[in-house]
Amino acid sequence: MIDVPKELAASQERYNGEVGRAFVAGLPRLAAGFLERWELRTDGPSMYGVCALVLPVVRADGTRAVLKLQLPDDESEGEPVALRVWDGDGAVRLLDHDPDTGAMLLERLDPARMLSHLPDTREAVLVIAGLPAHLTSGPAPEGLRRLGDIARAMLERTPWAMRRVPDGAVRRLVADCAAAVREVVDEPGDRLLHWDLHDENVLASDRAPWLAIDPKPLAGDPGFELWPALDNRFDVGEVRWRFDAMTDVLGLDRARARAWTLGRLLQNCLWDIEDGRPVADRHLEIAGRLRG
Repeated sequence: MIDVPKELAASQERYNGEVGRAFVAGLPRLAAGFLERWELRTDGPSMYGVCALVLPVVRADGTRAVLKLQLPDDESEGEPVALRVWDGDGAVRLLDHDPDTGAMLLERLDPARMLSHLPDTREAVLVIAGLPAHLTSGPAPEGLRRLGDIARAMLERTPWAMRRVPDGAVRRLVADCAAAVREVVDEPGDRLLHWDLHDENVLASDRAPWLAIDPKPLAGDPGFELWPALDNRFDVGEVRWRFDAMTDVLGLDRARARAWTLGRLLQNCLWDIEDGRPVADRHLEIAGRLRG
């Protein structure tokens, strides 16, 4: 029996509606098919994220792995591409992939040793800062989403969003972030980015202290990677230290990194406004510390 956690079913219905419900209903059959096709046996209870069912498995040769099943979309379709490029250097290793369904067989890491469990938040930030040194070292392959396109689309949506924000402080935040993006939009970069490098997407393994999982890759400037580490386990007094530490480790130009971090903040604000949610107070705090 393949157990589909109710939390995964709820998130699929919330974000994908009828398509998500159909995906969840088909998961047991989809999983059974790949267990047979790739000669796998289950090796523990189902795990899940917001978008994916993850089954611990063992291959016929005894290799421990995980089978990841998710609904393909614009963000996830580049995941196997990026994992092949990285080939285990700073990220989980891809063992097999089915392009028709997006199913992936991945190296098994240790979900009980997540970076978010590390008590020292500064140490965790330095771990995250060290990973892009591997992950962003080369240009992104053709076909991935591109930061320049994303940034221009954000700027096009900004006037509409600002008309729907009654709070003057939030309007100023959105306007300032958009202004920062305009300064760098014509130089978006071409590095292979993870995009979702937060401390629950970094796990320990036997072969490396920490490895990244679940990329939503795109081509762009490494400054666009910094936001999650500022937001993880949020502490307003640590914002500048975290930003300075990460830009030091990665050798980034601080002005450009600040502009792209404000671009990431603009992205989050636009999503909140479009979904009818209030912009989080911590976004104002982070932007204030970066601008000040």
